[in-house]
Amino acid sequence: MSVRFSIEQLDATRFNAHLEDFQRLLAACVTEGASIGFILPLAAAVNSGFWQDSVAPGVARGARLLFAALHEERVVGSVQLVLDTPANQPHRAEVVKLLVHPEYRRLGIARQLMQRLEDAARAHGRELLTLDTRSDDHAEPLYLSLGYQVAGRIPGYALDARQPERRDSTTLMYKTLPAMPAKLDDPLL
Repeated sequence: MSVRFSIEQLDATRFNAHLEDFQRLLAACVTEGASIGFILPLAAAVNSGFWQDSVAPGVARGARLLFAALHEERVVGSVQLVLDTPANQPHRAEVVKLLVHPEYRRLGIARQLMQRLEDAARAHGRELLTLDTRSDDHAEPLYLSLGYQVAGRIPGYALDARQPERRDSTTLMYKTLPAMPAKLDDPLL
């Protein structure tokens, strides 16, 4: 399947315009068993509350960057970069909630979202990215292929979205970003 899509960073206004798309995306991913902090059944109020109470304020303040993969102006994937770090960690950011709608997987969307996120992280002076992912999940090889390193695993870290009686391990990962290339018109050159 050949699908044309664009990867864009959304500001608060564009995010609000696509709020229903983000809610559908989250619901589809959780239904498929994604380990992204939610348990089935995913109540509409929980879904809406996540986007409106957790994501929207950070996007509005610039403390959270939101990237979307858009196909025909519909959000089919997203990832977030949390810039709101403690005072002793201004060089670091956290990658959260990489989501690709199940109907749009295996098209390179996740890789392109991550590459766009990394470019933005460098532009914001961030040299170290951290994330966690369910151990042995399909996302782990993606992160490894993008140069992320395993820092360690924590057993029994999170409940499984479909089987809450089961606890999944998580893999903590990091990536040191290369510096942005210097511009030829840089006065320091």
